[in-house]
Amino acid sequence: MPKLIVGLGNPGSQYHKTRHNIGWDSFEKLSFFDKLNWKEKFKGLYSIHDGEDKIYMLKPQTYMNLSGESVQPLMSFFKIDVADLLVVHDELDLPYGTISFKNGGGLAGHNGLKSIAQCLGTQEFKRLRMGIGRPQHGSVSDWVLGHYHEDQKIVFDKYLEGSARAIESYLKSGFSVVQGRYNKKKIVE
Repeated sequence: MPKLIVGLGNPGSQYHKTRHNIGWDSFEKLSFFDKLNWKEKFKGLYSIHDGEDKIYMLKPQTYMNLSGESVQPLMSFFKIDVADLLVVHDELDLPYGTISFKNGGGLAGHNGLKSIAQCLGTQEFKRLRMGIGRPQHGSVSDWVLGHYHEDQKIVFDKYLEGSARAIESYLKSGFSVVQGRYNKKKIVE
C-alpha cells in the first residue's frame, strides 16, 4: 500500500527555519532525501520514494491554513487511504526537542491540521508531533512564525536527525511500533 508523509510549513524565505516549518525541515535529514526528485503539482512539492512500499512525500506550498488543499488532491489522485497518511508538524504542547506519534484526536488549534481534517472530512489521521514548546509571553502566532533561540539552534540539526530516524522507523516497523517507541520521547535537551 502506498503511504503519504506530509511535512507542514509555509512557503517563502521569510519562513525558512521557523518553528512552523519544522515538518518540512525534518525531511532534509532523511537518509534518502538526496535521492528525492521533487515535482510541483497539487499546490505543493511532492516526490516518490520507492522503498518496500511506494512512499509519497509532500511539502504543501499553500500557506499553513490551506494545507489540506494540497494534501487531499494528491491523496485522491494517487489513491492513498487516510490510514496511510502521516502528517509531520510543529506541536506547541510538547517541549522543544520532544516528539510523539499520535493517531487521530484533537487538532489543538493547529491551522494546518484543521485544513487537512476539513478537506479529508476526518481528523483520524496519523501525526508525528514535533515539540516547539509554548511562548512564555506574547502571541502564539508570533511564536510559531518566529525563529529558534540560540540554545535551540545549537541542537536543531540533532533534533531533525532524530525525527528523521523516527520517520524511517515508521516506514520500516509500522505505526504501532513507533507510537510506543517514541511516546513523548526527548530527542534533545
